[in-house]
Amino acid sequence: MIDDLLTMTNVFAIALKQKQYKTYILSDETANSSLEVVPERGGIATSWLVEGKEIFYLDAERFANPDLTVRGGVPILFPICGNLPDNTYTHKGVQRTLKQHGFARDEPWVVAKEVTDGCAALTLVLESSDRTLAVYPFDFQLAFTYLIKGNSLEIIQRYTNLSAEPMPFSSGLHPYFLASDKTALRFEIPGMQYRDQNTHKKGYFTGVFDSTLDEIDVSFDELTGLAATVTDATRSLRLTLSYNSSYGKLVFWTLKGKDFYCLEPWTAPRNALHTGEHLIYLPPGASCEMLVRMTATFF
Repeated sequence: MIDDLLTMTNVFAIALKQKQYKTYILSDETANSSLEVVPERGGIATSWLVEGKEIFYLDAERFANPDLTVRGGVPILFPICGNLPDNTYTHKGVQRTLKQHGFARDEPWVVAKEVTDGCAALTLVLESSDRTLAVYPFDFQLAFTYLIKGNSLEIIQRYTNLSAEPMPFSSGLHPYFLASDKTALRFEIPGMQYRDQNTHKKGYFTGVFDSTLDEIDVSFDELTGLAATVTDATRSLRLTLSYNSSYGKLVFWTLKGKDFYCLEPWTAPRNALHTGEHLIYLPPGASCEMLVRMTATFF
């Protein structure tokens, strides 16, 4: 009986390896799952293995070049999602430049906490600096906790406004999922209608995307639920992406000839810093929390 209980108990660990960057490896050894996180490269999660099989896509060449944004893993989007016209906005009469998806994915994050009791969890922190204040004049602290257990990954986010005025922002995650045959993908997305970012036309979703197109970049702006599911028949994989109600939009993006698709929860659409649409205004000294959970099941 005791032996059976010991066998059922998951064994969690966190290891640190020096690759090109310091890489933290969270593992659930019993479930044969692991997560690799690179704090100094934008706090990004680069690899997620479930039952020993990779879930994420990573462009290793871009990742190795610090001058390029990372295509792969789970880039963090803050304080904007998408891009602004001419990459500029004005605050209190001062025009500033803020590049696509903001700066959080390019800044070095700091490890604040490690947990291996009951799960494997790593908390990273990003605080405002002279670099961030030059493009976004607000003092803040972000704390992201990556937590794995079994076949699930949770990304628990805490946003704190340390400024003396309300802090406007939107946030999102940009996960790249590995898919060698995108014709085998079927989607259950809680939204009937999407908007094409390139043509600005609306369409009704049928559960599949046309993989012959050079690029697909669409936004589901009127979600009716808090989870989306993707079934990959080639890999016998069912992936569920769930999120709390702060996330009002899902963006799907992919490129022809690349073995990935992105399904991205955003709190607000692109250009929200100008339009104010679904923009979060966090009061001085206040914090808010958000959650994204991914579950991968092989069948």
